[in-house]
Amino acid sequence: MALPRNGVADLGLAQAGVRRVEWAERAMPALRRVRERFAEELPLRDLRITACMHVTAETANLLRALRAGGAGIALAASNPLSTQDDTAAALVAEYGVEVHARAGIDSAGYDRNLVNVLEQFPHMLLDDGCDLVNTAHLERPELLAETFGGCEQTTTGVIRLRQMSAEGALKLPMVAVNDTATKRMFDNRYGTGQSTIDGIMRATNAMLAGRTMVVAGFGYCGRGLAERARGMGARVIVTEVDPVKALDAVMQGYTVLPMDEAAGIGDVLVTVTGNRDVIRAEHLASLKDGAVLANSGHFDVEIDLAALEALSVEIRREVRPQTDEYVLADGRRIILLAEGRLVNLGAAEGHPAAVMDMSFAVQALTVAWLAEHRGELQPGVLDVPLGIDTEVARLELEALGVGIDRLTPDQEDYLRSWRV
Repeated sequence: MALPRNGVADLGLAQAGVRRVEWAERAMPALRRVRERFAEELPLRDLRITACMHVTAETANLLRALRAGGAGIALAASNPLSTQDDTAAALVAEYGVEVHARAGIDSAGYDRNLVNVLEQFPHMLLDDGCDLVNTAHLERPELLAETFGGCEQTTTGVIRLRQMSAEGALKLPMVAVNDTATKRMFDNRYGTGQSTIDGIMRATNAMLAGRTMVVAGFGYCGRGLAERARGMGARVIVTEVDPVKALDAVMQGYTVLPMDEAAGIGDVLVTVTGNRDVIRAEHLASLKDGAVLANSGHFDVEIDLAALEALSVEIRREVRPQTDEYVLADGRRIILLAEGRLVNLGAAEGHPAAVMDMSFAVQALTVAWLAEHRGELQPGVLDVPLGIDTEVARLELEALGVGIDRLTPDQEDYLRSWRV
């Protein structure tokens, strides 16, 4: 059988990739059930799906479900540091997916791969950060001639899509998979919290107990990170621009400070905001000797890397894997992890498979919903239908062997009535 067109590093890694994908599948029971359903119903028969996502074993299991549903798939990486070359090879050689991704590819290659996967004239787009949608709209709109919708699974990407929609630039209905209750709870809070700590510890082998961590941003991701850092014995300082979120952090017992004050106190500073220039030149100038900088927001813009380089008289690359040391004029050393990119994927393996099980089950069912309603939806940012989120939570509870109560008919009537 001829292999799909591809731009992977080494097809000889395919069997190692299969083992990695199958290991992840053990912790993804909800998605496995969706795949079995898709194989019977073929809701995606003859549809072409183009995706820009992290090329990991968990993503591979999502794509296996979509393939089982009848879709043809072309995949590009959403981050050059997160690509698992063995997983990419397995997707091509064993699972019939067209893949254009390799670990460590440069910016020009990254952009070229986005165009490569769009050239299949997709019916649907699956995006992770809005780079795919952005590229298609700004550079190759003709490749969207047959596209009828898509999904976005990150906070950063949804922010970009909403701005596109507000300006009348978004030409497709895009579902904000990121904004479901299960995604925010499981993926953003529990997943980002654990995997960010994992990335920091793999890169530095540092003790967190007794040290001060500054968490910039107290959304779902920041909340999860703060909880886990505190659980490991760190003193946690939160910085925020939103008064409600800042108040929430205070009521949960965290110290809340402006970054101007927090920067000089922190031993480890982590950005999780989805915005740019959160740690700027004035903050960098006040850092402790040996302070560690990491980012768990989607793009590498949260830490002002140009300012860090300008302040440095020497840059020592890779003092440890994914760990660079910047030496300032006064001798202070600043440690930057994963080049300022996503530390949980650049220095570790991202979220545990059990976390991605729910997020990707929601995504798979949403893709099927989009296919069912093809031609009925208007351009803009749409919510995931509530029933999908509820169904995935039910599948996950069943897989965990957890039972819950059901409303009685009288209780349902009571909730529907306004009369006493």
